[in-house]
Amino acid sequence: MTTFKTLAFIGAITIGLTSCTESNNELTTELDTKILFTSNNGDGNVNIYDVSSINAVTQSTLTTNTTKADGIYYDGDEDLIVQANRTTFGLEGYSDISILTSSISTTVNASVTGSLDMSSPRELAVNDNFYVVADNADADGNETTADGRLFVYAKNGDSFTLRNTITTDIKLWGITFIGNDLYAIADTTNELAVYSNFLSNSSTSTLSATKQIAIEGIIRTHGLTYDAMTDTMILTDIGEASNGQDDGGFHVIENFTSKFSSTADGATLAASEQIRIAGSNTLLGNPVDVAYDGESKTVFIAEAGNGGGRILAYNNISNGGNITPVYNASLASASAVYLHNE
Repeated sequence: MTTFKTLAFIGAITIGLTSCTESNNELTTELDTKILFTSNNGDGNVNIYDVSSINAVTQSTLTTNTTKADGIYYDGDEDLIVQANRTTFGLEGYSDISILTSSISTTVNASVTGSLDMSSPRELAVNDNFYVVADNADADGNETTADGRLFVYAKNGDSFTLRNTITTDIKLWGITFIGNDLYAIADTTNELAVYSNFLSNSSTSTLSATKQIAIEGIIRTHGLTYDAMTDTMILTDIGEASNGQDDGGFHVIENFTSKFSSTADGATLAASEQIRIAGSNTLLGNPVDVAYDGESKTVFIAEAGNGGGRILAYNNISNGGNITPVYNASLASASAVYLHNE
């Protein structure tokens, strides 16, 4: 994204910022803006939060034609928001967001689309021009077996083209890239898997994880995110599926690379190697996705259950425990979060 487009975007969705041309100091401040993009299964709209100051968060909304959406991503170079549409079961991209968000609420139409291949798209992970979507629908018609599908799309201009589909032997939800390796949670379990050099698998096939470990203390994990700057992995715990109100939490794993490497395939990463945040004060019942700002050590959660759905933030995570969120906004059936730092 050019500097001018970046500043236009920031100015459009942030209330009360001074002109970026006033001084170099003010320009630097504005370029540090942090934007949280969110999806939901309530109305399918994209809600955008300026979280540069957690004490003065502002919001704008992009009204879409869908009613349900999940995984979300923002490409700053192309000024493009992409989310997984759970109504049409395809990817949709919304271009020129710096122009479209000139008001608090704007109606948008998808400008980048593709084939409608999926059944139950969830998280979205991006590597270069490849967009990978985790689909948690039963893949083999036998609900007693653990499986899912990873749809690999190549973005070219205004189109998403399905390159190949990978069937897994784990149920899927959250996914994220660390370099060329794709990390995926094994839904209905407390386990984390990795597929090394994932995109080198370019044909439609079945693939087993390179490595899979358990995370002690988690009941059922859903969302995950990784911050390369601080080498921190965060995983959410939705607890029991029957309780969407108050048994959720999330785990912070610092020095993740070495801890994951030193945990053998099939073994368990000990609770003593993690920080757990959970309890009634957290408002966590069904935390389905997570984003992390390593600079401020702030965790952002898409909470689908508690109170009907919320966007939550926590910045006092070092000691773990039953902490209160520093930001709490209602968002019905919140499903995904993505943090973009300028």
